[in-house]
Amino acid sequence: MQLHDVDQGIHKHKKRKRIGRGIGSGHGKTSGKGHKGHSSRQGFKYNALFEGGQMPLARRVPKRGFVNGAFRKDYAILNLSAIEACYEAGAVINEEVLRTRGLVKGRHDDGVKILGEGELTKAFTVHAHKFSESAVAKIVAAGGTAVVVQ
Repeated sequence: MQLHDVDQGIHKHKKRKRIGRGIGSGHGKTSGKGHKGHSSRQGFKYNALFEGGQMPLARRVPKRGFVNGAFRKDYAILNLSAIEACYEAGAVINEEVLRTRGLVKGRHDDGVKILGEGELTKAFTVHAHKFSESAVAKIVAAGGTAVVVQ
């Protein structure tokens, strides 16, 4: 191999497969769908979990334990280190403020829970639905207050 041969096999932007554009394209006639069968029909949607009739992996693996899906609590989890990095000392922090900054995203039916990961050097007033014991201890030690929202 010579130095000028190095980039021969590299294609940074792969060309899109243009199906149904004639027999010369290599993807004409059946457009890569083969002959007959449900996968060749119009409107066919491929299920990512389908394994060709084989028992799917999700059904093969053993299931153990109890999953309390109906009554599970769904909190947005947030560590003190994230609050320390994003806010100035003396700030009043609640769920709306956290959402505007992008620290809490998506739907969480039970609110926000603050965990005590990281160090806290600034005093904050933090309003949340739940706190871990270490989070409350660190917030109070830094001179702030932890307010539980109902």
